[in-house]
Amino acid sequence: MEKKYDVVALGEFLIDFTPAGSTDSGMKLFEQNPGGAPVNMLTAVSKAGLKTAFIGKVGNDMHGNFLIETAKQAGVDTKGIVVDDTVFTTLAFVTLDENGEREFSFARKPGADTMLCYKEVDTELLRDTKVFHIGSLSLTDEPARTTTFQAVREARKYGAVISYDPNYREPLWDNRETAMERMKSILPFVDIMKLSDEETALLTPFADPEEAAEYLLGTGVKLVAVTLGSEGVLICSKDGNRKVPGFVSHVVDTTGAGDSFWGAFVSQLIKADKPLEEFTIDELAEYARYGNAVASLCVEKRGGLRSIPEERETFRRLAGES
Repeated sequence: MEKKYDVVALGEFLIDFTPAGSTDSGMKLFEQNPGGAPVNMLTAVSKAGLKTAFIGKVGNDMHGNFLIETAKQAGVDTKGIVVDDTVFTTLAFVTLDENGEREFSFARKPGADTMLCYKEVDTELLRDTKVFHIGSLSLTDEPARTTTFQAVREARKYGAVISYDPNYREPLWDNRETAMERMKSILPFVDIMKLSDEETALLTPFADPEEAAEYLLGTGVKLVAVTLGSEGVLICSKDGNRKVPGFVSHVVDTTGAGDSFWGAFVSQLIKADKPLEEFTIDELAEYARYGNAVASLCVEKRGGLRSIPEERETFRRLAGES
């Protein structure tokens, strides 16, 4: 049966307050940027011309209204977004070092994203998607944690490929051990996943990307991508592994780099329209190069979601024209 959506994602939708200079008196200024890894990922999929929808919760406040409008502009179906009068939209304050790398401070005690209940979920979205994507931030707190597992089971029952990006944020976990346990707990349901080279030791017994990817394939994951920062990405499947170099970028802000890579990569999997087991490593490397091009453009602007390029820009970079 044909599915209405190519990718549906569940998780956090929040504001990234990104540094934007200082006042004349030396006080820091912050720019209101829409963020949240799952929606960043969906935006990259939408930019590739595919149909997406998001499931999550925001507060009935200026930030929540702004996020919903931003998602609509990005081509993401917002009918699965719940607006709650009793909690505030989650906020993240970001600091950047000279290389564009980030540190986060969150206003999330609780944040709206953690308070999503399964009874609020539009289950038709789960049943009508080719790919269902989640991260690990929805696993930090109840009721969102239980909701995530219930949603994954429902989507899987209706044939969706389960996509996972752990997206570790240390300040949101009680401790590293709890984070490792909960991030691993979803693995038995996962078909495809992306993690960074900084997360390999959290999800597997190995820090080395190749060893970690092989371990994850051994648990039943069919396709693993390990992002390597400016060095590109390692792609692994039963057909082998391949390191795919990145593109040269003028890095301003790395927010959304991994999300945009994964959304772009997954969009190419969907367009190929065949079972995961049938992809060759050459095909996967080609899709990873496309994803690397998208990520290389994303990091040249501040913020995540709004920095994700239009597909024509991606094609120019792939062709070496920008």
